[in-house]
Amino acid sequence: MAKFFGNIGYGIMTKTRPGIWEPVITVKPYSGEVLKNSRSLSPTSTLNDNIKLSNAISIVADPFANQNFQSILYIEYMGSKWKVSNVDVQFPRLILSMGGAYNGKTD
Repeated sequence: MAKFFGNIGYGIMTKTRPGIWEPVITVKPYSGEVLKNSRSLSPTSTLNDNIKLSNAISIVADPFANQNFQSILYIEYMGSKWKVSNVDVQFPRLILSMGGAYNGKTD
């Protein structure tokens, strides 16, 4: 299996003003293993197709990851940010399944 080392972005809901909750992006580095490495193309009505990764990455979860796994937004892999479409909790590891490119808030 290939090794992984990269950042994972969390969108932690934080009270910014009375009655207003907004996601605050927290980025943490993790290491682990690439369990599955594949990609697919989704046809669109535009010129270029959308790339979707179907990768699965296993990370060793720290207490922060275990408490906030539901807030994971993206993972940095091969120089790009990718949406995390599914998180499977297998203590002490988290299995992250990747989807399309992440274009949301990063800081």
